[in-house]
Amino acid sequence: MGGENIKHHCGIFGIYNHPHAARMAQLGLFALQHRGEEAAGICTSDGENLHVVKNMGLVGDVFNEASFAKLPGRNAIGHVRYSTTGSSVLTNSQPYKVDYSRGQIAIAHNGNLVNAQMLRAKLEAYGSIFGSTMDSEIFVHLLAKPAYRTHVEGVLEATKRVVGAYSLTILTEKELIGVRDPQGFRPLCLGKLGESYVLASETCAFDLIEAEFIREIEPGEVIVIDEKGVRSHFPHKGMEGMDHPISQCIFEHVYFARPDSTIFHDNVGFVRERLGRQLAKEYPVPADIVVPVPDSGSFAAMGYSHESGIPLAHGFIRNHYIGRTFISPTEAGRSLKVKIKLNPIRQIVNGKRVIVVDDSIVRGNTSKSRVKLLRAAGAKEVHMRISCPPHISPCFYGIDFPSKKELLAANSSVEDIKKFLDVDSLGYLSLKGMLESTTQDPANFCAACFTGKYPTEIFGESDKYKLENKRKFFGL
Repeated sequence: MGGENIKHHCGIFGIYNHPHAARMAQLGLFALQHRGEEAAGICTSDGENLHVVKNMGLVGDVFNEASFAKLPGRNAIGHVRYSTTGSSVLTNSQPYKVDYSRGQIAIAHNGNLVNAQMLRAKLEAYGSIFGSTMDSEIFVHLLAKPAYRTHVEGVLEATKRVVGAYSLTILTEKELIGVRDPQGFRPLCLGKLGESYVLASETCAFDLIEAEFIREIEPGEVIVIDEKGVRSHFPHKGMEGMDHPISQCIFEHVYFARPDSTIFHDNVGFVRERLGRQLAKEYPVPADIVVPVPDSGSFAAMGYSHESGIPLAHGFIRNHYIGRTFISPTEAGRSLKVKIKLNPIRQIVNGKRVIVVDDSIVRGNTSKSRVKLLRAAGAKEVHMRISCPPHISPCFYGIDFPSKKELLAANSSVEDIKKFLDVDSLGYLSLKGMLESTTQDPANFCAACFTGKYPTEIFGESDKYKLENKRKFFGL
C-alpha cells in the first residue's frame, strides 16, 4: 500500500506432532510477520494442558529461550495481529485460550465477523461474560455450549452461527483444528513436514520451515488433525441459507500476501506482475522510467515495465527497519514512519518523466508525500499508476477502513485526486482488469471495497435488536 494508513488483519499458524512445535511456530510467524506487527503469540499443547506466551511487539521481540521453556508440547498454534476488531491492548492479542467444561481450547483468528455485535448481545443477554473486545472470543462462547459432547462438535456447530470472514487455527489438548469460512474470504493452507502437519495463512511459512505444501483448506472446510490422522468436515453443506458464493479477498493478491506465497490457487507475485501488465495496457504514457513504491508495488511495476518497454528503475529506497507504515496503531506513529520509510534517489529521478506504480491509494496523504519527494528530487513529470480500482467502500471482512469519509476515492473524482496528489496523470486499474489477472473465475473474488456490493448481509449495532427475527439462522 506504499505505506497507506489502513489497519491490517492477522496471520495464523499451526503445527501438529513436532518435537519442537513452539520453535516451528515462531519460524512460521516470522514468515507471516507482514500480516501483523502489533502483537504475537504462541499456544502449545503437551497432551494434557495448553500453555500460552503472547505479548505486544514483533515475533523476534516476543519470543526468546525463556519463552520456549514455558511452551512444552508437540502441538502449537501461533498468531500475529493487527487489530481490525478490538482495541490495541494485550488482552486482545491471540491465541485466545480458555478452560471450560470439556477441557481447554485456544483459538487464533484471521478475519472479521459481520454479525459479531448481534451474537455478542444475545450471548451477554444469556449471561456470558466477555474478557476481551475481540469478535474472535465469540467463537469460544458458541462452541462451549454444554450440549456439545466434544471440542470438534462444538467447533462445527459454532461455525453455523457466525457470518463473515474467519480462517482459524484451534488447539485442544489432543487436536489441531483448521477452519475456513464458507466463502473463503481469507486464505488457509495445509502442509506436511515429515510426520508433522502444518497449517498457515500463506505458503511462505511452509517454505521457511521446509514443509511441503499439500493443498489449500477449502471454503467451508473444518479440518481435524489428531493421532488418527487428518479428516475433514463440511458443516455448512446443505444448510439452509449457507450456500454462499466463493468470495476470496482480491486485496490479498493486490497487497496483503507475500509475493512468494501461493494463495487462492495462484502465486501472488505472478498475479501482481499481471496486474502491472494490464495497467500498462489500460493507462500507457510516454515516460523515461517506471519506479515502484516498495515493496508491494514492486511486482506490478515490473509488469508495467515489461509490457510498456519503459525501463524499471528503483528510484525509492526503503528503510526496512521501519515496518509497514499502515500497520502503526496511532496516527502520530504513522506520520513519523511516512517521513522516514522511503527516500528517493535524486540521480535516478532528476530530470526524468517518472511513472510511479503503487498498489493502492486509501486516504491519499502518503501518496501525496511520495509525489512531493519525487518533485523535490528533480522529477520532470510524475505519473501515478495504481494496480487496483479506487477504494470507494469500507471493508467488513478484516480490513479496517470502516467509513466512507476515510476513503479518498469515495469522496473525490479521479480528476480531483489527481490534483490533490499533484501528479501529471493518474490511472487506476479497472475492476475487470484486476479480476482477470488471476487464473481463477473472477466471480470467486470479493471486491466489495471497490464496488460497494457485499457478498454477505452486513449487521450493525442497531441490528442486534432484530435477533428474534433471525432465530433460524443465528439461533443459539
